[in-house]
Amino acid sequence: MTLYHAVTAVTGRATAEALFDALDEMYPAPKASGTHDRDDGSGIWEVSAYFEGAPDEAMLALLAAANGAPAFSVAPVGTKDWMAQVRAGLSPVRAGRFVVYGSHDRDTIPSNLIGLEIEAALAFGTGHHATTQGCLLALDGLVRQGIAPRRIADIGGGTGVLAMAAARVFPAARIIASDIDALATITATANVRANDLTGRIRCVTAPGFRHPALRENAPYDLILSNILAGPLKRLAPDMRSHLAPGGILVLSGILTRQAISVERVYRGWGFARQQLVRRGEWSVLVLRKPAR
Repeated sequence: MTLYHAVTAVTGRATAEALFDALDEMYPAPKASGTHDRDDGSGIWEVSAYFEGAPDEAMLALLAAANGAPAFSVAPVGTKDWMAQVRAGLSPVRAGRFVVYGSHDRDTIPSNLIGLEIEAALAFGTGHHATTQGCLLALDGLVRQGIAPRRIADIGGGTGVLAMAAARVFPAARIIASDIDALATITATANVRANDLTGRIRCVTAPGFRHPALRENAPYDLILSNILAGPLKRLAPDMRSHLAPGGILVLSGILTRQAISVERVYRGWGFARQQLVRRGEWSVLVLRKPAR
């Protein structure tokens, strides 16, 4: 069945959240929905939803009008042909003890490695990008150091690959993976299920830490975030407030030339660098919050 994406933009968080709540009352309900601030100083919030099959556009128009929002823009998401093309070109990728692969390579994975099955999808994180590989290497290093976090958050989790890697190497941990994109949440949930990790990882749609589940499960012993340098800088105070004393951050999506400026921001919030992982033109920062 074809997946459809509906999106509109409104002014103010209250309006966005009211429209977001109204979407859940539709029948059939959206497969996933989300709202987030554009974070550009405009005060504009986007509200979006994904539907299996064409949604009732008349109902969407009524919901938008009732909440003072512009009409939704609705379009199909052409996933099937795209996924087939991507799947054909993806080969297994190893990073430390981990190997990321597609279902078509399931029978070729060595038993001595930790396999993470990621289906090609319209979400970031197939394991082929240097930022994801760097994060996996950083996780590998934490395991070798004997780190054993009990609460983990993956902020901007995309396909869920990092959350799943953490679940494999930290079996006692409770993990929440979030992404600003509702389609990423659908993708991550499917990948979690395919890797038999349902119940270990909860996937939510949220910008940053703006979800009740993320707040309620804090503080975290480990936070992973593979996004971009700019958002990472802006999230520094939230990272500190949601991380337990002595907790560890693994930050990625950082060009090597940006690493110093990102680290400077986090040093200003009291973090100390534990490790710097370089992978081509990209870097991963491993930071620790003071123990007290």
